[in-house]
Amino acid sequence: MTSVQEPVSVMPIMNMVYGLWVSQTLVTAHERDVFGRFAEHPGMTTAELAEKLGCEERPVEQLVTACAGLDLLERHGDGYRNTPMTSRYLIRGGQDYVGGWVEVVSRHDYPGWLRLDDALRTNRPTAWDSERRDSLFDDTNPVVVETFWEGMSAISRPTARVMAETVDLSAARSLLDVGGGGGAYAIELCRAYPELSATIFDLPFVCDLTEKKVKQAGFGDRVSFAQGSFFTDPLPTGQDVVLLSMILHDWDIDQCRSILRSCYDALAPGGQLLISELLVADAKDGPLDATLMSLSMLVETFGRNYTGEEYRSWLLDAGFTDVEVRPFDAPAANGVVIARKPANS
Repeated sequence: MTSVQEPVSVMPIMNMVYGLWVSQTLVTAHERDVFGRFAEHPGMTTAELAEKLGCEERPVEQLVTACAGLDLLERHGDGYRNTPMTSRYLIRGGQDYVGGWVEVVSRHDYPGWLRLDDALRTNRPTAWDSERRDSLFDDTNPVVVETFWEGMSAISRPTARVMAETVDLSAARSLLDVGGGGGAYAIELCRAYPELSATIFDLPFVCDLTEKKVKQAGFGDRVSFAQGSFFTDPLPTGQDVVLLSMILHDWDIDQCRSILRSCYDALAPGGQLLISELLVADAKDGPLDATLMSLSMLVETFGRNYTGEEYRSWLLDAGFTDVEVRPFDAPAANGVVIARKPANS
């Protein structure tokens, strides 16, 4: 008797095709401050919103209904209002606002992603001109810089809070945040551990930008700055903890190994190194967020997202011991790799 196989659904493929539609719905609504307007006027109708936007009602109604279909808006009387998710994460000025990341992805990533085949063919980034600049981080245009670091901070803040619960830094007194522009990790870790002080090491213009954010957060007395490049300048030494948060995926393997050696030198004997990243599975078959971020590095950098086993190998080669991977669930990372510098080194 011939067994009857269940038909394979085409819907996963269709949902992939719709991905651009979904993202552009969110991006356009955010850029037009649709959610901010509904925050000010809950229950507003599409006709009222159209008047505030200076648009005709037909396209505004279509945008609003699409947002409702994505659970970004919900019906409220004759009009609409923000959902709890939108109210928490997409209202400018909110503590958990992630709209900065929406802006970064739409302005910086999407143009490169639309040339993904070029990146595949040339093995070079397509989100910026790699013939004229050395890296993604060379662009000092104030608008670009402000948008990029605000976006990184938006997803780093909640990730840092989760990591603070995953590792125990209660015995640490000094932390060096390498490439910690935006200050989110330094601020949140100092908030979680009152005895901890942090130093952010980054490029001069990034430190200047971040210093303002640190002072605004009220941590100017516990977060200091050291300016430089981790490829050409030595890191401040004698640290209890060194942190690399979403740094290594930007660089190739040899550059990653170089950064890890510098971190080893910066640690006091017995100190810990923390690597917070979207880690690709050792089998390189997922998870989806890490593998897509890795592909994003094809259009943005010369790096990729690495596996926990790759980090383990490099760390042991650099002289670290006690390497372990602790998974967690957060927007910008799915785990932290922890390693220790031997106490007798």
